[in-house]
Amino acid sequence: MASKTDLVFLPLGGVGEIGMNLALYGYGTSRGRKWLMVDCGVSFAAEEHLPGIDLILPDIAFIEAERADLVGILLTHAHEDHFGALAELWPRLRVPVYATPFTAGLLAAKLAEEHGAAEIPVEVVPLGGRFAVGPFDIELISVTHSIPEPNSVVIRTPAGTVLHTADWKVDPQPVVGVPFDPAPFVALGAEGVDALVCDSTNVIRDGRSPGEGDVARSLGEIIKAAENRVAVTAFASNVARIRSVGEAALAADRQVVVVGRAMKRVIAVARELGLLDGLPAFLGEDGYQRLPRDKVVVLCTGSQGEPRAALTRIAGGNHPTIELARGDMVVYSARTIPGNEREVGAVVNALVKAGIEVVTDRTHLVHVSGHPRSDELRDMYAWVKPRAAVPVHGEALHLHEHAKLARSMGVERVIVAYNGDMVQLAPGPAGIIDEAPVGRLYKDGRVIIRADAEAIRERRKLAFAGFVGIGVAIDERGEIASDPQIELIGLPERTGDGEAFFELVADSVDAALDSLPRARRRDPEALAETLRRTVRNSVQAKWGKKPICHVFVLEV
Repeated sequence: MASKTDLVFLPLGGVGEIGMNLALYGYGTSRGRKWLMVDCGVSFAAEEHLPGIDLILPDIAFIEAERADLVGILLTHAHEDHFGALAELWPRLRVPVYATPFTAGLLAAKLAEEHGAAEIPVEVVPLGGRFAVGPFDIELISVTHSIPEPNSVVIRTPAGTVLHTADWKVDPQPVVGVPFDPAPFVALGAEGVDALVCDSTNVIRDGRSPGEGDVARSLGEIIKAAENRVAVTAFASNVARIRSVGEAALAADRQVVVVGRAMKRVIAVARELGLLDGLPAFLGEDGYQRLPRDKVVVLCTGSQGEPRAALTRIAGGNHPTIELARGDMVVYSARTIPGNEREVGAVVNALVKAGIEVVTDRTHLVHVSGHPRSDELRDMYAWVKPRAAVPVHGEALHLHEHAKLARSMGVERVIVAYNGDMVQLAPGPAGIIDEAPVGRLYKDGRVIIRADAEAIRERRKLAFAGFVGIGVAIDERGEIASDPQIELIGLPERTGDGEAFFELVADSVDAALDSLPRARRRDPEALAETLRRTVRNSVQAKWGKKPICHVFVLEV
């Protein structure tokens, strides 16, 4: 019996989690499908769990094996969790990339700053464009989000039609770009949609999200009323927020000083595309010192407490050019991403201790989400009237609540899927039909490693219990040729009863060597294992932890 031709959805990231979005759409039969990738994003590593790891990327082994049938990569917008992995993963795929002008411009600027980054050819497509990629008829629908040019994507195939919303919200006054327009979604619903693959981030929040225009007015009032310096930190990619700060500064007769490489990169692209027209040029850091305290607004990176970001360095008093003083103000025009609370809290506390007023969204409307709340989601279902729904861009709770909402809107088939689940969308009833391997890759400096790499396990051990290195020289008779060399890293200086850990280790090494007959000493492997086991046990008896212990035996 011949396999039927179908349209399938296969997430390799971003479903069952928030971040690292990578969706595959396949058209064909189980014996052979053409694939379209939508987005290629990253997540950010928590240092205490993944020491030394910069970024987390989706494992693309499945589509690497199918890359002869991968017809292209479509980027919905330029947030890192949607396009941040492209520089690292595109060389493994080498297929055409499609993006609207702002996304393409920001990608090019980012690649230009990355050492050794591949040259990725991008086909720039117009806002609202319709074009074919292999067997996929693609139409972009402009939406509103917290970045310029966000797109929902209509994917039409002979087997059926799917709407992939990507990130969106209903914003009638987005500050940058056009207001949200429901008309294309209503028209799509009249045409017929087999499946809606939709953002779940804010489904657990009732009502509707405030808009960027509301934040702009609030920022204008705060900056106008400030008596001294004002520093505003925001996500660098939020050009609407950057514009709002610029307009507020202009109205208050202040000048904007931009601090932070990512912020400068985004502003350069936004200027080139006319998104900041009408605003005077912003100043660089060298213009800060010559401005009076009541004539400056600092626009800076660091809203997430990143160790090397501008605001973190300012709060610590170690930024080379920017300093704040008692009576100045810092406005956090961003939400704290879950997992970053401790880092952000440390920066806020440092600012407060220095007598600087800190304004956050707990007390003022200085930030709004770029994702739809429950009433906006209900609107989308009412407009599109999909036959099936697949909640994405959320953790298990978000997917579960989104599924309940979709059912309440009369959707026939609601599929709660996770990364690696292959969902048949059309024709016929939607459902999970297969599984694909999924996982994570880590960016470790300039190297990409697998999540199960031994290096990660060893680093966790090092972070927990430190390292002991021992070097021993043995001659051919089994005699000790010189005093053992010992190095301790990450151990306490002394035991609970005051003994130096260095002396404890040295005594353990001497005792182990004395206990071994010469014949055993002439066996390097046996000698190393004896010393390793003895030292680890001695340290554990006094500390309660076993360090990593490496023994180097030199035969002379």
